[in-house]
Amino acid sequence: MTGLATPPARDGLLVVQPLRRRHCAECRGGPLALLVVEGGVLRCLDCADLGHLVFLPRGDTALTRRSREESTLSAVVVRFNRRKGRYERQGVLVEEAGLARAEERCLADAEARRRRRVRDARRRAAEDVRFAEAFAAEIRRLFPGCPEERARAIASHASLRGSGRVGRSAAGRALSEGAVVSAVAASVRHVDTQYDALLMSGVARHEARRRIAGRVEAVLSGWRDLPEAGITRGGGLTSRT
Repeated sequence: MTGLATPPARDGLLVVQPLRRRHCAECRGGPLALLVVEGGVLRCLDCADLGHLVFLPRGDTALTRRSREESTLSAVVVRFNRRKGRYERQGVLVEEAGLARAEERCLADAEARRRRRVRDARRRAAEDVRFAEAFAAEIRRLFPGCPEERARAIASHASLRGSGRVGRSAAGRALSEGAVVSAVAASVRHVDTQYDALLMSGVARHEARRRIAGRVEAVLSGWRDLPEAGITRGGGLTSRT
């Protein structure tokens, strides 16, 4: 028994970065930075006939793809992530000559790829602006009493690309009412109440939310009213003094 889980082999040849000190079962060398699991037996790269390959860390997709295309023999390097309970790619092992050829190919079209990245970045930025504007408009529709600048600020914060916030969720991108209300409530919680101060003073999150729930609902209720005539979203008139 090796005590090492065998990674899935869907990517072809696999090499493992071990989390603990391991030694080759054949030559007894080690500890190993990289190893191959063959039939439950751990072997170093040399004993597995992969010692002539060089390691290319992940990060450059084009170089990785072309290095594997230019190499007769290659392997994917993985490492087990205990927190996520799965193996994750760390890079590839490729032939040194193949890597050199791949680098030459990448250099040859580097300017074209740079321009494409710039175009893609501009396109995404324009899409983000349009989405933030649509999100702000939906906030103003649901909460006509919300100041326009505040609605824009909430939309910009909630819809930031890569943030993982509600605006980037599937519901947020669909401008669902629940997602928009959640974004507005979150802003009110942090900006218009003592929520952050309660957390900093050691109050548990659920208790802090309970304490400020009334204030959050009061602000949301106020923003649901049409400010010009004191008309509620239900159509009734409210008395203004």
